[in-house]
Amino acid sequence: MDHSQIPLSRVSIQAGDFDVSTEINALRAQDLRVGAVCSFVGTVRDRTAGTAGSISSMALEHYPGMTEKAIEAMIDEAHRRFDIFGARVIHRIGLLEPLDQIVLVAVTSAHRGESFQACEFLMDYLKTQAPFWKKEQTPEGARWVDARVTDDAALAKWGIEARNG
Repeated sequence: MDHSQIPLSRVSIQAGDFDVSTEINALRAQDLRVGAVCSFVGTVRDRTAGTAGSISSMALEHYPGMTEKAIEAMIDEAHRRFDIFGARVIHRIGLLEPLDQIVLVAVTSAHRGESFQACEFLMDYLKTQAPFWKKEQTPEGARWVDARVTDDAALAKWGIEARNG
């Protein structure tokens, strides 16, 4: 793939919130081939490991440039693995509170199966391999969040070994 042809809008790392409808409409705009759109929106929870009310906020950091490049490469991989037309990933950074939107993954294709698979593939990658660092604020103080074993297992089903171990 000629990377000079990649639209800049495939990946956005931003502090501000996003509107799901606006993003999906832009992704599928004027593409008459699209018969399916699959999207995933992740939000900040107020708990971890089943403990209610233990997270008051989460701060997300990343390496500018490196993060976008890594996600672009994974979108390219999704295009190789699945018959999809377009993909859009937005990931927020900065200070977020419970109920805030944190991530959007949206994928278009002719049929739902490819969109569902590509969307899940991209989200599994984001949870384990994208260069983000999360720090949760709890009543006991701040703590950095490590990737969970279940996240690594989700990535392994795609034949990708987690780099966290």
